[in-house]
Amino acid sequence: MSDQAMRDAWFPVGLLSGLTRAGTASMLMGEDITVGLDDTGAPSVDCGGRKLPTVERFGHLWTSLGAPEKDLFTIPEADHPERTLVDVGVVRVKCSPLRAVENFLDIAHFPFVHTDILGEEDHPEVNNYKVEVRKDEDEVWATKVEFYQPQAAASAGGGIITEYMYRVPAPTCSVLYKTCPPRPGEWDVICLFVQPLTEELCDVWPWMALFDDTSTITDLIHFQQLIFLQDRSILENQIPKKLPLDPALETPTRADLTSVAYRRWLKRHDYTYGAQLVAE
Repeated sequence: MSDQAMRDAWFPVGLLSGLTRAGTASMLMGEDITVGLDDTGAPSVDCGGRKLPTVERFGHLWTSLGAPEKDLFTIPEADHPERTLVDVGVVRVKCSPLRAVENFLDIAHFPFVHTDILGEEDHPEVNNYKVEVRKDEDEVWATKVEFYQPQAAASAGGGIITEYMYRVPAPTCSVLYKTCPPRPGEWDVICLFVQPLTEELCDVWPWMALFDDTSTITDLIHFQQLIFLQDRSILENQIPKKLPLDPALETPTRADLTSVAYRRWLKRHDYTYGAQLVAE
C-alpha cells in the first residue's frame, strides 16, 4: 500500500499561539517531527533535519511530509470580523485518523452518544438528505441534513430542529455548518482537523467560527470538549481499528450516505493511511 497521496496532503500539527523556540516533539504518519519557531521567530517544522513546508491558517500550523500540489483549503467564514474564532485545543485519540473524521460525519449516533445535548433517544430519525462530490472543489458535501437537538450549541436556549451541512475538503479534515441559534439565516462553523500520528493514533484539533455574544471562550471550549470526549470512548472501541474501505467489510444504512461517499472518495484518491482495504 502506497502512502504517497497522504504524504502530499496538509495536516495540522499545532496551535500558532502555542509555538515556542524550544519546539515541541510530535509525530506525523509515523515520523518524528519538531514543531516550533525558527531563529527568526517564524513557524517551523523539522523532520530529521529536513524543513517541511508550512501554512498558517485557522489558528493552526499545517505541514506536509511530501510535496502538496495545491494550497490548503479555505473557509471564508474564518475571515468574518463578527465571528468568534475558537482554538479548542487538542485531544489524543487511539483510533485511525480516518475513523475520527467519519465519526464526525455521523449524525445517527447523536441520540445515543450525545443524549439530551445533540439528540434524544425519542427522536432517533435521520431524514433524507443529499450527498455529492462537488467536482470543481473535489470535496464531499452533505446538505439538507436536519435533526432535532435539545441543545444545539452552547448559546442555544432550548430544543430546535437543527440544519447541518458537512464538507470534507481534505482526507483528515471535516467542516460542519449548522444552524446558528442567535442568528437565524447564518451558519455556525465547527471543524475537525486531524493529525495522523500513526495509522491507529491521532491528535484531533477542533476549531470553531461562531456567532456568540454571550458565551465566554472558556464556555465554548468546554462545550465542544464535552461533545468530543463523549465520542472518544466510542472511537477507541471500534472494530476494526482502521477504517474499512471495502463495502463488504461493513454494511451501511441509509443514515450512512455521507460515510459511504467519504470512503469512496478516500479510495479513489488513494488516501489509505489508516484504512483497511481487505478483510484481515
